Amino acid sequence: MEPRDEYFQQRKKKLDELREKGVEPYPYTYDRTDTAADLLLQYQKLDKGEKDKKTVSVAGRIMTLRPMGKAGFSHVQDQTGKIQVYVREDVIGKDQYFIFQKLDLGDIIGVKGHVFRTKMGELSIWAEELTLLAKSLRPLPEKWHGLKDTELRYRYRYLDLIANPEIKKVFETRSKIIDAVRDFLKSKGFLEVDTPVLQPLYGGASARPFKTFLHDLKMDVYMRISDELYLKRLMIGGFEKVFEIGKDFRNESIDRSHNPEFNMMECYWAYADYHDMMELTEDLFVHVAKKVLGTTTITYQGQKVELKKPWKRLTMKDAITLHTKIDIDKLDDEELQEVLRNHNIEYEGDYNRGVAMGLLFEELVEDKLIQPVFIIDHPKESTPLCKLKRGSKELIERFEPYIMGMEIGNAYSELNDPLLQRTFFEQQADLRTNKDEIQPVDEDFLKAVEYGMPPMGGLGIGMDRMIMLLTDSPSIRDVLLFPFMKPEDSAEKG
Repeated sequence: MEPRDEYFQQRKKKLDELREKGVEPYPYTYDRTDTAADLLLQYQKLDKGEKDKKTVSVAGRIMTLRPMGKAGFSHVQDQTGKIQVYVREDVIGKDQYFIFQKLDLGDIIGVKGHVFRTKMGELSIWAEELTLLAKSLRPLPEKWHGLKDTELRYRYRYLDLIANPEIKKVFETRSKIIDAVRDFLKSKGFLEVDTPVLQPLYGGASARPFKTFLHDLKMDVYMRISDELYLKRLMIGGFEKVFEIGKDFRNESIDRSHNPEFNMMECYWAYADYHDMMELTEDLFVHVAKKVLGTTTITYQGQKVELKKPWKRLTMKDAITLHTKIDIDKLDDEELQEVLRNHNIEYEGDYNRGVAMGLLFEELVEDKLIQPVFIIDHPKESTPLCKLKRGSKELIERFEPYIMGMEIGNAYSELNDPLLQRTFFEQQADLRTNKDEIQPVDEDFLKAVEYGMPPMGGLGIGMDRMIMLLTDSPSIRDVLLFPFMKPEDSAEKG
């Protein structure tokens, strides 16, 4: 018998004994009037040995348990913190003390009584009534080493939250960050909308989608990889400022900054361009940092980062030259291909100068971009959805903001010429060997653009990466309550 099975059986035996005594171990409700944090704050001036007359009640999980004959102590943990409970048989009676004797670490209880401070100085509750709310049948991670293995923490997030309650603060901050983003955009006149997650065609980015089958209509459908094309349809319909915060799905790599299911904010602004979106991005980060953290100076993995505006602006070509001393404009195609080979940069498909420039930037420059910077004026081959840069036939009005070596967003002066849009879609299909990542030509979207789409700026921000930065979290899995994990049997075989 495995140890955990033995523990399970021991706890199951206590459960049976409680039921034999007429105790309901899983009641429907409990009248809780107070939290641990509220009591610790409210009674912080209580003297040693002093007991308050007011009756309070708390509920939470038992984290420590010290029975001592006909009395005992425990610590009860709720969402706000922990508070000690003192139980005496002559106070709560034999029936309820029997319940106390059958308790284990991890059980959830309700306690009613009076707040007092022990002779040792710890604020506690003198129990006058004890109620079992949920009997735990599995032991918690051992107190002395807790739950430290990161893979186990991500896989069993519920245990992580119990064993490491400080983790809750990351997700409380996450909620505040999302609220602050939403409040900022609404204050700027943007309307929050919802667009389909399940789509007959995928588009808006170059990525491999998740595919499924809709049985009722006997057709393939896809989880969205981007909100873009549906948000643009709304702009065509007459909205002038829209945004959406929601889930996108890409069937790609999993690493410290990628998860197959991730959170994006996308917004579109009629009659604006990528310069306006750069300013909007700066203002957004400043607003959120001040609102949530009270400062624009953050620390990420030991590195100080200043978010206040203005952020540096660098063309992709200039960024490559600055960080690698390679001047692309001085290299012919053969020399540029030689640079790729010398740096072991893999190139798939037929050679294209714009694609080569993008690969060179990704491999040699991205990780060097520590302080906030906009990388602007990308090669036109990088996306079919962006306007050409004014005065250029090879570059587009696109930017990506980078902080701490991470791309945290993407933005364009949006292409609104339907004929050129079709041409760009078709040209992009010739650039890639991985057909799964090609954006299919969406005829319904092109038809919509043919009715007239206003000039506009568009911006997407990776919310999970933004939250990583503002919570000083090293991995995207630290800011997702349930990051995607291999099934446990597959992980063990691996």
